[in-house]
Amino acid sequence: MKRFWLILLSLGLVMAFSVSALAVDVKFSGEYYAAGLYLNKANVVSDTIAMPLIPASTFIGLGVPPATAAAISALTAYPMQADIPTQFFYQRLRIGTDFIVSPCLKLVTRFDAMERIWGNERTIKTSDINGALASTNFNGAMQTLDSENLSFEIAYIDYTSPIGLLQVGYMEDYTWGTIWGNRATGPTAGQIKFMAPVGPVTIVFDFAKEVEKNQSAYFSIADTILTAIYGPSAASEDRDYDSYRGGAIFNFKGNNFAGEAGGLFIYNRNAAGRQPFGGQIITQYVLQPYFKAKVGPLALQGEINYMWGEWDYENTRQNQRIDQITAFLDGDANFGMFSVGGSFAYVQGDSNNDVVKNAMTGGRDWDPCLIMFNNTTANSWIGGIGTYAGAGITGEMSNAWFGQLRGGVTPIPQLNTGLSVSYAAADKIPQGFSGSYYGWEVDVTGTYKITNNLSYMLGLGYLHTGDFWKGVTDTVAGANNSVKDDYLLINKLTLSF
Repeated sequence: MKRFWLILLSLGLVMAFSVSALAVDVKFSGEYYAAGLYLNKANVVSDTIAMPLIPASTFIGLGVPPATAAAISALTAYPMQADIPTQFFYQRLRIGTDFIVSPCLKLVTRFDAMERIWGNERTIKTSDINGALASTNFNGAMQTLDSENLSFEIAYIDYTSPIGLLQVGYMEDYTWGTIWGNRATGPTAGQIKFMAPVGPVTIVFDFAKEVEKNQSAYFSIADTILTAIYGPSAASEDRDYDSYRGGAIFNFKGNNFAGEAGGLFIYNRNAAGRQPFGGQIITQYVLQPYFKAKVGPLALQGEINYMWGEWDYENTRQNQRIDQITAFLDGDANFGMFSVGGSFAYVQGDSNNDVVKNAMTGGRDWDPCLIMFNNTTANSWIGGIGTYAGAGITGEMSNAWFGQLRGGVTPIPQLNTGLSVSYAAADKIPQGFSGSYYGWEVDVTGTYKITNNLSYMLGLGYLHTGDFWKGVTDTVAGANNSVKDDYLLINKLTLSF
């Protein structure tokens, strides 16, 4: 027995003295922000209107238990009230941690914590285990779920090999070229990415697993039911959503200019919506050329995304062809304490039932205004601005022409102020809509750098709503739809490290 403890003690000493050999360097980075906003009108309708009832069958078709579906259906007929403001505080903590094993090998991770509106419960439980509608409890910070508000979104190996950079794991998805069309702020995806330099050119290969439908221990309820009814083939690999990408980036530099240009080709096969009794397979091909250039005080960037392919409904209805283009051009010039710039963006709209032209948007990352096409604030936190059915334009830009002029002044190094004027209109007018005019928006922002790591931002956005927000005219019996202007006030304290 003594010999056993002697051996155990010896092993402990060996481990203790070898800790330094097993240790890795750890690099932290992150951001915390706390913000408050006031939106003058959560709904821009001029009069309170009754919303149509969504039948319970719609929710049952999505897998909601019948009792819960009936209760939710009853809640959908709420009236949309005019002149109702909204105001709240919200925050997010984001921590990035790199575990550096060696100069060429590291593990990259990132998580978000306490991403929530102050005083609001993080998750509403809509039903209990038996499917009955459960009571909700708005106890804010006292909710048990608050302690579970920790979301790891990124974890991947980053290895710089002699022949190129290899990354394997969960990372930001659909990021390429400029900010246009990017989805870094959206869901991450498991990927295998390889980048290799060949002179001034970098070759890029990427595989992403967007949806996995193979049989596994973590099988959804819907797929379990399908398997029980139709057999294992109902959950075969033929229902996966895979994305294959390949491209190249060329870097250039001259006496007074520098930049890069590149192109990416994407092949997506999305069979996640395929069912034994019907569904669809979506095949997409995408070309994404872009450029970025710095010429003296002028910075230019632009990108075009072109998608083609097919929606195959597997004999349940006529197939649809995919054919869509989007474009983005942006420029800024810096002249000391003054700066000027502008943006142009276009997303082709859908007007043909046989051709899909709404598969692409301006992306989740591009927020050109405080209200219009703003995904970070107006869509993700406020939840969009209410109006007549199908007429809202907050969130990702789609079916639109957009133009913006902006200017900025930096009177002292710590203070940056900006003013922008934006105009947007629909590319295609939906049937029955009274016009294509989205509106004008004027945004005024100011950011003061309190310390090197702490800054405070104050912004005001005013939106003059156009005819498009009215939706289909005369949707309410005896009334002609009309809308009101809106404005948003936001202030935000950000700590970066």
